[in-house]
Amino acid sequence: MSESDFVALGGFVALFALMALRVPIGIAMGLVGVGGFGAIVGWKPALAQLASSPIRTITDYNLSLIPFFILMGVLATNSGMSRELFRSGHAWLKPFRGGLALSTITACAGFAAICGSSVATAATMTKIALPEMRRFGYPDNVATGVVAAGGTLGILIPPSVVLAVYGYITETDVGQLFIAGVVPGLLAVLMYMLTVRIAYGRVLPGGEKFDLREALVSMKKVWAVGLLFVSIIGVIYLGIATPTEAAAVGALLTGIIGVARGRLGRREIIASCTEALRTSVSIYTILIGAMLFGYFLAITQTPQKITAFLVGLDMGAYGTLAIILVFFLVMGCILDAMAMIILLVPIVFPVISQLGFDPIWFGIIIVMTVELGLITPPVGMNVFVINTIARDVSLPTIFGGVLPFVITDVVRLILLILFPAIVMMLPMTMK
Repeated sequence: MSESDFVALGGFVALFALMALRVPIGIAMGLVGVGGFGAIVGWKPALAQLASSPIRTITDYNLSLIPFFILMGVLATNSGMSRELFRSGHAWLKPFRGGLALSTITACAGFAAICGSSVATAATMTKIALPEMRRFGYPDNVATGVVAAGGTLGILIPPSVVLAVYGYITETDVGQLFIAGVVPGLLAVLMYMLTVRIAYGRVLPGGEKFDLREALVSMKKVWAVGLLFVSIIGVIYLGIATPTEAAAVGALLTGIIGVARGRLGRREIIASCTEALRTSVSIYTILIGAMLFGYFLAITQTPQKITAFLVGLDMGAYGTLAIILVFFLVMGCILDAMAMIILLVPIVFPVISQLGFDPIWFGIIIVMTVELGLITPPVGMNVFVINTIARDVSLPTIFGGVLPFVITDVVRLILLILFPAIVMMLPMTMK
Protein backbone atom coordinates (compact mmCIF):
# COMPACT_ATOMS: atom_id res chain seq x y z
CA MET A 1 0.00 0.00 0.00
CA SER A 2 1.22 3.47 -0.88
CA GLU A 3 1.31 6.40 1.52
CA SER A 4 -1.87 7.83 -0.01
CA ASP A 5 -3.63 4.48 0.52
CA PHE A 6 -2.73 4.55 4.22
CA VAL A 7 -3.98 8.12 4.50
CA ALA A 8 -7.21 7.21 2.70
CA LEU A 9 -7.78 4.20 4.97
CA GLY A 10 -7.04 6.32 8.03
CA GLY A 11 -9.48 8.94 6.75
CA PHE A 12 -12.34 6.45 6.53
CA VAL A 13 -11.53 5.05 9.97
CA ALA A 14 -11.52 8.59 11.37
CA LEU A 15 -14.80 9.39 9.60
CA PHE A 16 -16.66 6.42 11.07
CA ALA A 17 -15.08 7.04 14.47
CA LEU A 18 -16.40 10.61 14.46
CA MET A 19 -19.83 9.37 13.38
CA ALA A 20 -19.78 6.82 16.21
CA LEU A 21 -19.11 9.73 18.57
CA ARG A 22 -22.30 11.32 17.15
CA VAL A 23 -20.49 14.10 15.32
CA PRO A 24 -22.86 15.33 12.55
CA ILE A 25 -22.01 13.67 9.23
CA GLY A 26 -21.37 16.97 7.43
CA ILE A 27 -18.93 18.17 10.09
CA ALA A 28 -17.22 14.76 10.20
CA MET A 29 -16.70 14.67 6.43
CA GLY A 30 -15.42 18.24 6.43
CA LEU A 31 -12.90 17.58 9.22
CA VAL A 32 -11.60 14.38 7.62
CA GLY A 33 -11.54 15.96 4.16
CA VAL A 34 -9.53 18.99 5.22
CA GLY A 35 -7.26 16.93 7.48
CA GLY A 36 -6.56 14.29 4.85
CA PHE A 37 -6.03 16.81 2.07
CA GLY A 38 -3.67 18.78 4.30
CA ALA A 39 -1.69 15.66 5.23
CA ILE A 40 -0.99 14.88 1.56
CA VAL A 41 -0.86 18.25 -0.22
CA GLY A 42 -0.20 20.71 2.57
CA TRP A 43 -2.22 22.76 5.03
CA LYS A 44 -2.25 26.00 3.06
CA PRO A 45 -4.07 24.46 0.04
CA ALA A 46 -6.36 22.55 2.44
CA LEU A 47 -7.36 25.72 4.28
CA ALA A 48 -7.90 27.45 0.93
CA GLN A 49 -10.38 24.71 0.00
CA LEU A 50 -12.07 25.17 3.37
CA ALA A 51 -12.49 28.88 2.65
CA SER A 52 -13.83 28.54 -0.90
CA SER A 53 -15.94 25.35 -0.88
CA PRO A 54 -18.80 26.62 1.32
CA ILE A 55 -19.28 29.70 -0.87
CA ARG A 56 -19.28 27.64 -4.08
CA THR A 57 -21.80 25.19 -2.64
CA ILE A 58 -24.36 27.61 -1.23
CA THR A 59 -24.25 29.81 -4.36
CA ASP A 60 -24.59 26.93 -6.83
CA TYR A 61 -27.70 27.58 -8.94
CA ASN A 62 -28.35 23.85 -9.45
CA LEU A 63 -28.72 23.34 -5.70
CA SER A 64 -31.15 26.20 -5.17
CA LEU A 65 -34.09 23.88 -5.90
CA ILE A 66 -33.51 22.12 -2.55
CA PRO A 67 -34.70 24.95 -0.26
CA PHE A 68 -37.63 25.65 -2.63
CA PHE A 69 -38.85 22.03 -2.48
CA ILE A 70 -38.36 21.92 1.28
CA LEU A 71 -40.33 25.15 1.71
CA MET A 72 -43.10 23.79 -0.51
CA GLY A 73 -43.37 20.67 1.65
CA VAL A 74 -43.47 22.64 4.90
CA LEU A 75 -46.12 25.05 3.55
CA ALA A 76 -48.19 22.11 2.32
CA THR A 77 -48.02 20.47 5.75
CA ASN A 78 -48.93 23.62 7.63
CA SER A 79 -51.82 24.34 5.29
CA GLY A 80 -53.45 20.96 6.00
CA MET A 81 -53.06 19.34 2.57
CA SER A 82 -51.83 16.06 4.07
CA ARG A 83 -54.98 15.65 6.19
CA GLU A 84 -57.19 16.33 3.17
CA LEU A 85 -55.34 13.67 1.16
CA PHE A 86 -55.91 11.13 3.90
CA ARG A 87 -59.62 11.92 4.20
CA SER A 88 -60.14 11.78 0.45
CA GLY A 89 -58.30 8.46 0.19
CA HIS A 90 -60.42 7.04 2.99
CA ALA A 91 -63.63 8.22 1.33
CA TRP A 92 -62.78 6.24 -1.82
CA LEU A 93 -61.15 3.19 -0.23
CA LYS A 94 -63.23 2.60 2.90
CA PRO A 95 -65.40 -0.13 1.29
CA PHE A 96 -62.33 -2.39 1.17
CA ARG A 97 -60.99 -4.39 4.10
CA GLY A 98 -58.15 -2.37 5.59
CA GLY A 99 -59.38 0.80 3.90
CA LEU A 100 -57.65 3.08 6.40
CA ALA A 101 -54.30 1.40 5.75
CA LEU A 102 -54.81 1.68 1.99
CA SER A 103 -55.77 5.34 2.27
CA THR A 104 -52.66 5.98 4.40
CA ILE A 105 -50.47 4.68 1.58
CA THR A 106 -52.24 6.77 -1.05
CA ALA A 107 -52.04 9.84 1.19
CA CYS A 108 -48.30 9.23 1.68
CA ALA A 109 -47.88 9.04 -2.10
CA GLY A 110 -49.84 12.24 -2.65
CA PHE A 111 -47.98 14.10 0.06
CA ALA A 112 -44.64 12.80 -1.26
CA ALA A 113 -45.49 14.43 -4.58
CA ILE A 114 -45.37 17.85 -2.96
CA CYS A 115 -42.96 17.22 -0.09
CA GLY A 116 -39.92 15.28 -1.32
CA SER A 117 -38.86 14.09 2.15
CA SER A 118 -39.46 10.61 3.55
CA VAL A 119 -38.91 11.63 7.15
CA ALA A 120 -41.36 14.54 6.83
CA THR A 121 -43.92 12.27 5.15
CA ALA A 122 -43.62 9.65 7.91
CA ALA A 123 -43.82 12.25 10.68
CA THR A 124 -46.85 13.99 9.16
CA MET A 125 -48.81 10.81 8.45
CA THR A 126 -48.02 9.41 11.91
CA LYS A 127 -49.89 12.35 13.45
CA ILE A 128 -52.81 12.05 11.02
CA ALA A 129 -53.30 8.38 10.13
CA LEU A 130 -52.00 6.47 13.16
CA PRO A 131 -54.66 7.77 15.63
CA GLU A 132 -57.42 6.92 13.13
CA MET A 133 -56.18 3.37 12.52
CA ARG A 134 -55.80 2.73 16.23
CA ARG A 135 -59.29 4.12 16.87
CA PHE A 136 -60.73 1.57 14.42
CA GLY A 137 -58.89 -1.33 16.05
CA TYR A 138 -55.86 -1.76 13.79
CA PRO A 139 -53.02 -3.65 15.54
CA ASP A 140 -50.12 -1.36 16.45
CA ASN A 141 -47.62 -3.31 14.34
CA VAL A 142 -49.82 -3.00 11.24
CA ALA A 143 -50.67 0.68 11.75
CA THR A 144 -47.09 1.79 12.37
CA GLY A 145 -45.68 -0.51 9.69
CA VAL A 146 -47.97 0.99 7.07
CA VAL A 147 -46.99 4.54 8.01
CA ALA A 148 -43.26 3.72 8.08
CA ALA A 149 -43.38 2.04 4.67
CA GLY A 150 -45.64 4.70 3.13
CA GLY A 151 -43.22 7.37 4.33
CA THR A 152 -40.45 5.93 2.16
CA LEU A 153 -42.40 7.05 -0.91
CA GLY A 154 -41.26 10.60 -0.15
CA ILE A 155 -37.74 9.78 -1.28
CA LEU A 156 -38.78 8.36 -4.66
CA ILE A 157 -41.92 10.05 -5.95
CA PRO A 158 -40.84 13.38 -7.46
CA PRO A 159 -39.95 15.96 -6.41
CA SER A 160 -37.33 14.17 -4.33
CA VAL A 161 -34.58 16.04 -2.51
CA VAL A 162 -32.41 12.90 -2.48
CA LEU A 163 -32.77 12.49 -6.25
CA ALA A 164 -31.86 16.15 -6.70
CA VAL A 165 -28.68 15.67 -4.64
CA TYR A 166 -27.83 12.51 -6.58
CA GLY A 167 -28.21 14.44 -9.82
CA TYR A 168 -25.94 17.20 -8.55
CA ILE A 169 -23.24 14.78 -7.41
CA THR A 170 -23.24 12.73 -10.61
CA GLU A 171 -23.99 15.63 -13.00
CA THR A 172 -27.12 13.81 -14.17
CA ASP A 173 -30.17 15.69 -15.46
CA VAL A 174 -32.39 16.25 -12.41
CA GLY A 175 -35.50 16.71 -14.55
CA GLN A 176 -35.06 13.30 -16.15
CA LEU A 177 -34.43 11.76 -12.74
CA PHE A 178 -37.71 13.19 -11.45
CA ILE A 179 -39.64 11.88 -14.43
CA ALA A 180 -37.91 8.49 -14.13
CA GLY A 181 -39.23 8.19 -10.56
CA VAL A 182 -42.90 8.48 -11.55
CA VAL A 183 -43.58 4.91 -12.76
CA PRO A 184 -41.49 3.18 -10.05
CA GLY A 185 -43.26 5.38 -7.50
CA LEU A 186 -46.70 4.36 -8.74
CA LEU A 187 -45.55 0.73 -8.81
CA ALA A 188 -44.47 1.10 -5.18
CA VAL A 189 -47.91 2.38 -4.20
CA LEU A 190 -49.68 -0.55 -5.91
CA MET A 191 -47.31 -3.14 -4.42
CA TYR A 192 -47.65 -1.65 -0.93
CA MET A 193 -51.44 -1.81 -1.21
CA LEU A 194 -51.22 -5.45 -2.30
CA THR A 195 -48.91 -6.13 0.63
CA VAL A 196 -51.50 -4.74 3.05
CA ARG A 197 -54.18 -7.04 1.64
CA ILE A 198 -51.97 -10.15 1.41
CA ALA A 199 -49.97 -9.87 4.63
CA TYR A 200 -52.56 -8.31 6.95
CA GLY A 201 -55.94 -8.81 5.28
CA ARG A 202 -57.14 -11.31 7.87
CA VAL A 203 -56.46 -9.09 10.89
CA LEU A 204 -57.78 -5.80 9.53
CA PRO A 205 -61.29 -4.45 10.10
CA GLY A 206 -63.89 -4.97 7.38
CA GLY A 207 -64.95 -2.30 4.94
CA GLU A 208 -67.52 0.45 5.45
CA LYS A 209 -70.44 1.49 3.29
CA PHE A 210 -69.35 3.52 0.26
CA ASP A 211 -70.81 7.02 -0.10
CA LEU A 212 -70.35 8.36 -3.63
CA ARG A 213 -71.37 11.88 -2.69
CA GLU A 214 -68.83 11.96 0.16
CA ALA A 215 -66.12 10.65 -2.16
CA LEU A 216 -66.84 13.25 -4.84
CA VAL A 217 -66.96 16.09 -2.30
CA SER A 218 -63.60 14.98 -0.90
CA MET A 219 -62.04 15.45 -4.34
CA LYS A 220 -62.81 19.16 -4.18
CA LYS A 221 -60.41 19.51 -1.28
CA VAL A 222 -57.41 17.80 -2.91
CA TRP A 223 -57.36 19.73 -6.18
CA ALA A 224 -54.45 21.79 -4.85
CA VAL A 225 -52.21 18.72 -4.65
CA GLY A 226 -53.01 17.79 -8.24
CA LEU A 227 -52.33 21.35 -9.38
CA LEU A 228 -48.97 21.43 -7.61
CA PHE A 229 -47.92 18.05 -8.99
CA VAL A 230 -48.82 19.03 -12.54
CA SER A 231 -47.20 22.44 -12.18
CA ILE A 232 -43.92 20.80 -11.20
CA ILE A 233 -43.69 17.49 -13.05
CA GLY A 234 -45.70 18.64 -16.07
CA VAL A 235 -43.54 21.67 -16.86
CA ILE A 236 -40.36 19.64 -16.33
CA TYR A 237 -41.56 16.81 -18.58
CA LEU A 238 -42.62 19.19 -21.35
CA GLY A 239 -39.37 21.12 -21.11
CA ILE A 240 -41.17 24.35 -20.23
CA ALA A 241 -39.10 24.97 -17.10
CA THR A 242 -36.00 23.68 -15.37
CA PRO A 243 -36.34 21.78 -12.07
CA THR A 244 -35.12 24.86 -10.18
CA GLU A 245 -37.71 27.09 -11.86
CA ALA A 246 -40.42 24.48 -11.22
CA ALA A 247 -39.42 24.29 -7.56
CA ALA A 248 -39.70 28.06 -7.18
CA VAL A 249 -43.12 28.08 -8.85
CA GLY A 250 -44.25 25.17 -6.67
CA ALA A 251 -43.25 26.91 -3.45
CA LEU A 252 -44.97 30.13 -4.54
CA LEU A 253 -48.18 28.34 -5.58
CA THR A 254 -48.29 26.39 -2.31
CA GLY A 255 -48.04 29.59 -0.34
CA ILE A 256 -50.68 31.35 -2.44
CA ILE A 257 -53.11 28.42 -2.14
CA GLY A 258 -52.59 28.25 1.63
CA VAL A 259 -53.20 31.98 2.05
CA ALA A 260 -56.23 31.97 -0.28
CA ARG A 261 -57.84 29.16 1.71
CA GLY A 262 -57.19 30.93 5.00
CA ARG A 263 -54.81 28.20 6.17
CA LEU A 264 -51.61 30.26 6.21
CA GLY A 265 -51.41 33.49 8.14
CA ARG A 266 -48.39 35.62 8.89
CA ARG A 267 -47.39 33.49 11.86
CA GLU A 268 -47.66 30.21 9.91
CA ILE A 269 -45.67 31.59 6.98
CA ILE A 270 -42.85 32.79 9.24
CA ALA A 271 -42.82 29.44 11.06
CA SER A 272 -42.75 27.57 7.74
CA CYS A 273 -39.85 29.67 6.42
CA THR A 274 -37.95 29.13 9.66
CA GLU A 275 -38.45 25.36 9.55
CA ALA A 276 -37.48 25.19 5.87
CA LEU A 277 -34.36 27.25 6.60
CA ARG A 278 -33.27 24.89 9.37
CA THR A 279 -33.71 21.83 7.17
CA SER A 280 -31.96 23.46 4.20
CA VAL A 281 -29.00 24.50 6.35
CA SER A 282 -28.56 20.95 7.61
CA ILE A 283 -28.54 19.61 4.04
CA TYR A 284 -26.13 22.29 2.83
CA THR A 285 -23.83 21.49 5.77
CA ILE A 286 -23.69 17.87 4.62
CA LEU A 287 -23.06 18.96 1.03
CA ILE A 288 -20.21 21.27 2.05
CA GLY A 289 -18.66 18.48 4.09
CA ALA A 290 -19.05 16.11 1.15
CA MET A 291 -17.36 18.60 -1.16
CA LEU A 292 -14.35 18.82 1.17
CA PHE A 293 -14.28 15.06 1.60
CA GLY A 294 -14.48 14.71 -2.19
CA TYR A 295 -11.23 16.64 -2.63
CA PHE A 296 -9.59 14.22 -0.22
CA LEU A 297 -10.94 11.23 -2.19
CA ALA A 298 -9.73 12.76 -5.44
CA ILE A 299 -6.19 13.39 -4.20
CA THR A 300 -5.92 9.80 -2.92
CA GLN A 301 -7.55 8.43 -6.12
CA THR A 302 -9.84 6.29 -3.96
CA PRO A 303 -12.73 6.10 -6.46
CA GLN A 304 -10.39 5.05 -9.27
CA LYS A 305 -8.79 2.36 -7.11
CA ILE A 306 -12.14 1.01 -5.97
CA THR A 307 -13.30 0.96 -9.58
CA ALA A 308 -10.23 -0.99 -10.65
CA PHE A 309 -10.68 -3.43 -7.76
CA LEU A 310 -14.37 -4.13 -8.39
CA VAL A 311 -14.00 -4.39 -12.16
CA GLY A 312 -10.96 -6.62 -11.63
CA LEU A 313 -13.08 -9.12 -9.71
CA ASP A 314 -14.47 -10.14 -13.11
CA MET A 315 -17.94 -10.85 -11.74
CA GLY A 316 -19.72 -9.25 -14.64
CA ALA A 317 -21.73 -6.04 -14.67
CA TYR A 318 -24.70 -7.37 -12.69
CA GLY A 319 -22.53 -9.27 -10.21
CA THR A 320 -20.64 -6.05 -9.44
CA LEU A 321 -23.93 -4.15 -9.20
CA ALA A 322 -25.18 -6.73 -6.69
CA ILE A 323 -22.09 -6.16 -4.53
CA ILE A 324 -22.67 -2.40 -4.58
CA LEU A 325 -26.35 -2.72 -3.68
CA VAL A 326 -25.63 -5.14 -0.83
CA PHE A 327 -23.01 -2.68 0.45
CA PHE A 328 -25.62 0.10 0.39
CA LEU A 329 -28.09 -2.12 2.24
CA VAL A 330 -25.54 -2.83 4.96
CA MET A 331 -24.56 0.83 5.24
CA GLY A 332 -28.25 1.70 5.45
CA CYS A 333 -28.23 0.07 8.89
CA ILE A 334 -25.93 2.80 10.25
CA LEU A 335 -26.38 5.84 7.95
CA ASP A 336 -29.40 7.89 6.95
CA ALA A 337 -30.48 8.27 3.32
CA MET A 338 -28.90 11.64 2.58
CA ALA A 339 -25.60 10.64 4.20
CA MET A 340 -25.40 7.46 2.11
CA ILE A 341 -26.04 9.28 -1.16
CA ILE A 342 -23.55 12.05 -0.46
CA LEU A 343 -20.83 9.84 1.03
CA LEU A 344 -21.00 6.69 -1.09
CA VAL A 345 -22.26 7.67 -4.56
CA PRO A 346 -19.05 9.58 -5.48
CA ILE A 347 -17.12 6.40 -4.67
CA VAL A 348 -19.24 3.86 -6.57
CA PHE A 349 -20.49 5.99 -9.46
CA PRO A 350 -17.24 5.66 -11.48
CA VAL A 351 -17.71 1.88 -11.26
CA ILE A 352 -21.26 2.16 -12.56
CA SER A 353 -20.13 4.39 -15.43
CA GLN A 354 -17.36 1.99 -16.44
CA LEU A 355 -19.78 -0.95 -16.39
CA GLY A 356 -22.04 0.92 -18.81
CA PHE A 357 -25.16 1.33 -16.67
CA ASP A 358 -27.40 4.32 -17.38
CA PRO A 359 -26.91 6.98 -14.64
CA ILE A 360 -30.63 7.82 -14.57
CA TRP A 361 -31.61 4.16 -14.12
CA PHE A 362 -28.94 3.70 -11.46
CA GLY A 363 -30.18 6.81 -9.65
CA ILE A 364 -33.63 5.27 -9.21
CA ILE A 365 -32.15 1.89 -8.25
CA ILE A 366 -29.84 3.37 -5.63
CA VAL A 367 -32.59 5.60 -4.18
CA MET A 368 -34.83 2.53 -3.86
CA THR A 369 -31.99 0.72 -2.09
CA VAL A 370 -31.59 3.69 0.23
CA GLU A 371 -35.35 3.47 0.92
CA LEU A 372 -34.77 0.11 2.56
CA GLY A 373 -32.38 1.75 5.00
CA LEU A 374 -35.23 3.96 6.20
CA ILE A 375 -37.21 0.98 7.52
CA THR A 376 -34.56 -1.62 8.40
CA PRO A 377 -32.87 -2.02 11.81
CA PRO A 378 -30.92 -0.85 13.68
CA VAL A 379 -31.30 2.74 12.40
CA GLY A 380 -34.50 2.79 10.31
CA MET A 381 -34.96 6.57 10.35
CA ASN A 382 -38.71 6.40 9.60
CA VAL A 383 -39.18 3.85 12.37
CA PHE A 384 -37.43 6.08 14.90
CA VAL A 385 -39.50 9.09 13.80
CA ILE A 386 -42.72 7.14 14.39
CA ASN A 387 -41.44 5.86 17.73
CA THR A 388 -40.65 9.43 18.79
CA ILE A 389 -44.23 10.49 18.11
CA ALA A 390 -45.99 7.29 19.26
CA ARG A 391 -43.86 6.56 22.32
CA ASP A 392 -46.16 3.80 23.58
CA VAL A 393 -45.32 1.64 20.54
CA SER A 394 -41.99 -0.18 20.89
CA LEU A 395 -39.34 -0.28 18.17
CA PRO A 396 -39.56 -4.10 17.78
CA THR A 397 -43.30 -3.75 17.19
CA ILE A 398 -42.79 -1.19 14.41
CA PHE A 399 -39.94 -3.16 12.81
CA GLY A 400 -42.11 -6.30 12.91
CA GLY A 401 -44.97 -4.51 11.18
CA VAL A 402 -42.75 -3.13 8.44
CA LEU A 403 -41.12 -6.49 7.56
CA PRO A 404 -43.61 -7.46 4.79
CA PHE A 405 -42.98 -4.10 3.12
CA VAL A 406 -39.21 -4.70 3.22
CA ILE A 407 -39.79 -7.94 1.31
CA THR A 408 -41.97 -6.04 -1.15
CA ASP A 409 -39.22 -3.46 -1.69
CA VAL A 410 -36.69 -6.20 -2.44
CA VAL A 411 -39.05 -7.74 -5.01
CA ARG A 412 -39.63 -4.33 -6.62
CA LEU A 413 -35.90 -3.66 -6.75
CA ILE A 414 -35.31 -6.96 -8.54
CA LEU A 415 -38.08 -6.14 -11.04
CA LEU A 416 -36.52 -2.78 -11.94
CA ILE A 417 -33.10 -4.39 -12.36
CA LEU A 418 -34.50 -7.10 -14.62
CA PHE A 419 -36.70 -4.68 -16.59
CA PRO A 420 -34.94 -1.27 -16.88
CA ALA A 421 -37.66 -0.04 -19.26
CA ILE A 422 -39.94 0.45 -16.24
CA VAL A 423 -37.63 3.27 -15.18
CA MET A 424 -36.60 4.59 -18.58
CA MET A 425 -39.91 4.63 -20.48
CA LEU A 426 -40.86 8.19 -19.51
CA PRO A 427 -37.41 9.88 -19.59
CA MET A 428 -36.91 8.55 -23.13
CA THR A 429 -40.00 10.48 -24.30
CA MET A 430 -38.95 13.83 -22.83
CA LYS A 431 -38.33 16.78 -25.11
